[in-house]
Amino acid sequence: MDRIRVVVVDDHDMVRKGLLAYLITEPGIEIVGEGSSGQAAIELARKEKPDVILMDLLMENGTGIEATREIIKFHPTCKIIIITSYFDDEQVFPAIEAGAYSYLLKTARAEDIIKAIEKAIQNEPVIEPKVASKMMNRFRSPSKLPHDDLTDRELEVLMCLGDGLTNQEISEELFIGIKTVKTHVSNILSKLQVADRTQAAIYANRHGVLREKK
Repeated sequence: MDRIRVVVVDDHDMVRKGLLAYLITEPGIEIVGEGSSGQAAIELARKEKPDVILMDLLMENGTGIEATREIIKFHPTCKIIIITSYFDDEQVFPAIEAGAYSYLLKTARAEDIIKAIEKAIQNEPVIEPKVASKMMNRFRSPSKLPHDDLTDRELEVLMCLGDGLTNQEISEELFIGIKTVKTHVSNILSKLQVADRTQAAIYANRHGVLREKK
């Protein structure tokens, strides 16, 4: 039986090295690459065509959500397993909508990660129970409009986009870091199902999601 070809992407060296140290002992798994950014994940996916990618969410130089969305476009059979510390709405749903196959927390045991990799190859997704609960609640209470799913902070960022603010200007306006702004913008694009910030701005103006003028 062919070994499962796996790429590990996480910007925390200790986490990434820890995963690699455990995975490398598994006879059914072959590590074909490691990276520390979303852009690295995309490049490795293009080069190695892995069966599975273990992907962190919040990273510099491209988030896990952005990378997942891009990778699925050119390598749709790749199973992307999100492994993160976050299970709030603004991370979970954009990741799933971007094409993530499974969603685990970093508190998962090493053997559970191995099982998730094996199940992914068998076309069986694994979703952290806390995340599964959120997904069920969402299906029970569907939103009337796409922006109804945005968090309060994402709505604030969308309002800023509607006013044509740059990431730097949004950072200064809302007193949040550039990395956080980029993550919110990525989540907004995914939830609104628009291609770029210009379309998000058009959406904001069309639906009246605007800031009060001082």
